[in-house]
Amino acid sequence: MENKDEKNINVQNIQTQMRKGILEYCILLAMDRGEIYSSDILTELKNENLLVVEGTLYPLLSRLRTNGLLDYAWRESKNGPPRKYYKLTEQGKKTLKQLNKTWSNLSLSVNSLKKKYEKNN
Repeated sequence: MENKDEKNINVQNIQTQMRKGILEYCILLAMDRGEIYSSDILTELKNENLLVVEGTLYPLLSRLRTNGLLDYAWRESKNGPPRKYYKLTEQGKKTLKQLNKTWSNLSLSVNSLKKKYEKNN
């Protein structure tokens, strides 16, 4: 039989997996407004309570670039070394449109199930 700590760990693991599952989508959403610096992506995600650390963000950015969804350019900085700014490619914009449709459908389905749960509890 599991103790309370094991159950909490399982819930935390599920919560982590849920966040991981939507992070790439959220990164693409943050980038849709134009070129963005990686720390600004981190700030935006943290402001939306999608806790992300640099060690999580950079591999995701690299994978998105490898998949042709984003590109980057180096820009001079007034406060130090040049900075890498990311932007969506045309394929990234197309993918984001598809993901928006998927999210809308998924959100409707999950919210419907959630309402049924709340009605019974």
